[in-house]
Amino acid sequence: MEQQAISSNAEIHSEIDDLGYESLVSLNDDGEQEVYLLVSGAVCAACIQKIESSIKQFENIKNARLNFSTSRLYITWDGAPAMVNDYVRAVENLGYGVKPYDLKTEQSEVNEQERFLLLCLGVAGFAMGNIMLLSVGLWTTSAETMGMATRDFMHWVSAAIALPTIMFSGRPFFRSALKALSAGGTNMDVPISLALILAGGMSVLETINHGEHVYFDSAVMLMFFLLIGRYLDFRARKNARSVATDLLSAISGFANVIMEGGKISRVLIRDLQENMVVRVTAGEKIPVDGIVIDGVSEIDTSLVTGETMPRDIASGGEVFAGTVNLSSPITIKVVKEAEDSLVADIVRLMEKAGQGQAKYVRWADRAARLYTPVVHIFAVLAFIGWFFIGGLDWQGALLISITVLIITCPCALGLAVPVVQVLASGRLMREGVLIKSGDALERLSEIDTILLDKTGTLTLGNPVLVGDYDKDNLRLAASLAANSMHQLSKSMLKSYDNALLDVSNIKEVAGRGIEGVYGGKLVRLGSRSWCGNKGASPTNMLELWLSEEGQEPVSFRFIDILREDAADVVSSFIKDGLNLVMLSGDRENVVKTISKECEIKTFYAEKTPIEKFEILEDFKAKNHKVLMIGDGLNDAPVLAGADVSIATGSAIDMAQNAADIVFMGDRLAPVYEVYKTAKLTQKLVKQNFAIAVIYNMVAVPLALAGLVTPLIAAIAMSGSSLVVIANSFRLKIKRKI
Repeated sequence: MEQQAISSNAEIHSEIDDLGYESLVSLNDDGEQEVYLLVSGAVCAACIQKIESSIKQFENIKNARLNFSTSRLYITWDGAPAMVNDYVRAVENLGYGVKPYDLKTEQSEVNEQERFLLLCLGVAGFAMGNIMLLSVGLWTTSAETMGMATRDFMHWVSAAIALPTIMFSGRPFFRSALKALSAGGTNMDVPISLALILAGGMSVLETINHGEHVYFDSAVMLMFFLLIGRYLDFRARKNARSVATDLLSAISGFANVIMEGGKISRVLIRDLQENMVVRVTAGEKIPVDGIVIDGVSEIDTSLVTGETMPRDIASGGEVFAGTVNLSSPITIKVVKEAEDSLVADIVRLMEKAGQGQAKYVRWADRAARLYTPVVHIFAVLAFIGWFFIGGLDWQGALLISITVLIITCPCALGLAVPVVQVLASGRLMREGVLIKSGDALERLSEIDTILLDKTGTLTLGNPVLVGDYDKDNLRLAASLAANSMHQLSKSMLKSYDNALLDVSNIKEVAGRGIEGVYGGKLVRLGSRSWCGNKGASPTNMLELWLSEEGQEPVSFRFIDILREDAADVVSSFIKDGLNLVMLSGDRENVVKTISKECEIKTFYAEKTPIEKFEILEDFKAKNHKVLMIGDGLNDAPVLAGADVSIATGSAIDMAQNAADIVFMGDRLAPVYEVYKTAKLTQKLVKQNFAIAVIYNMVAVPLALAGLVTPLIAAIAMSGSSLVVIANSFRLKIKRKI
């Protein structure tokens, strides 16, 4: 018996393994398996909750989130890649379609669904117009005046139009409901389908019995307005996901690959591999991340950085997928495949943000779980109450029950958060801001204190050599600097573009500088305390000292340029009532100078990473909500420990991984933009929840009281969702922040 069970399980897993979805699985930064899939047939918050719950029942699942706006399912787990096939089968067993996620598949699904909804909507509208012509006569004339036979005839003609229309145009609801029921569950389309069937069935029965309760016109109008709501909802979600789609389109299509012998071959972008050589003509999008090996041009980087000014590029320069080559042809060598490109990473970050479990998302999930049982209980209670207690005939009681089935709608709750999240991510993406965490905007809207790093955050982090220097001293200093990775050494080398000297016995002394031998003499480049003139006047500038045996030390001075809008952004935050604190490891006199320029009253200088973290903990211990903005290795612990964190696009990988938000470009304005967007986003989410709750609190009692017709219920249900969507789309209005 046990052997038979094992054999049966082996057969099941063999069948599942044949699905082949493990080829889509990859490892994320946390070492977990992850996959993106496209799910079709999910039409409401209850669908989302059901799909996610079915996957989370498996062991080893870390996260499972279906984005309502993009229909993209994201799953992470510990274990073998082939386990994804179990998750796919679980979703399919619920009655939903699952496909590998790619841009063409998504666009095909979207276009097909749009055509289907338009066809159903058009047929319903045409039928409704014809039935209304008949209904006008029935409404304006009594049965005695018209005659029973004529009235019955007009009812049968209405039935001949209405019943095929309900069967044809009701398919979006019927198919979805049937899939849910066949999988042993329900969704919002079950009560809608039940309402359509009950209204049509009761009308047929009343027509046969020469009764008065014939509602063919109401049934078709009900379906027509439900379809309008479904189509407008679909269009809104399609529009909301356009930013991610635009980005993905940048890494789809073909690239011109230079093969051996100089022959050019057209290769799918998704098939490009490292070290391939690609030719990019003027006006063409760069297909992958790469290094320019030939040509000089200008690059439009606005799609991925938000910067409007073109960037000059020459041999040795980095280029990224999705940017546009403006001026002349260039040749690049592929350094990352399309799936690992910057654009692909951005899309993944946007999706990850969209899947985040913010507080309001959790509320909507709990509401979705309660929806199905509650709405059916209300409908049954409405029928029982009006028929047995209220004294209505069964037709009238059934009509009220149908109204309750239609009017109770979780869609507004389901849309309250996802649409806002997707629109906010898209808006910020255009400003060069990437949201990595789903609840980052929620946490950002609650901050009262901002800790700012200096170098690379308030400043550009690229010190520039200033002043005039002896050519021989500059050449010797640059020759030493070429052997160091220190930022000032890099700036020194960048300022000298002639031939370098051959310095021997190079040795780097940690925390001091670099030394070597030239012309038989010891030469050093480093700090004042190690090789400089300790008696020289202190300076607010950054400095490197060059010493050569037998010669007076020479000081090279640098300035780290403040971001052009840093002072304005700091002033804007202060006006909003936030407490700003500069947190730096640099010398006190340098930090003090920058704090004066930016009018930051509180600052800490010469702090180690541990001391920075202790300062953060002190603020948190006093119940402050802290935002940390930084870019360096020494900022990573504070970025990870803050309530919410922002890293610059030039930040090292560790800092970017620790941060919740990343911003691109040389301006600090995106930081203030994301803060104001966060405040607006949370305001809209709260408004959306209020709209959804108030709607149900008003609509359901009215329906139970018999004060609403099924037609009005259909309009109200669709209207509540559309009001929530329209309110969310206020995020797309460009305003001065």
